[in-house]
Amino acid sequence: MMPLTLASIGESLIIQRVGGNTDTRRFLENLGFLSGTKITVLSSNRGNVIVHIRESRVAINEDMARNIMIMPG
Repeated sequence: MMPLTLASIGESLIIQRVGGNTDTRRFLENLGFLSGTKITVLSSNRGNVIVHIRESRVAINEDMARNIMIMPG
């Protein structure tokens, strides 16, 4: 398991865990970042990440991306 900030562009991943405080977890879950969800990294720039998740493109900053633990999938 590793944080989303370390993922490579084009890599297909599965979210294992969403961490952070209650507000952070709720915010990420409302964007669709839930355990077991498949995502693909579209772009990464200095820790900021754009991912394809549930037929949408979502951009999150490095602080948020550090709270999302992923595995190859």
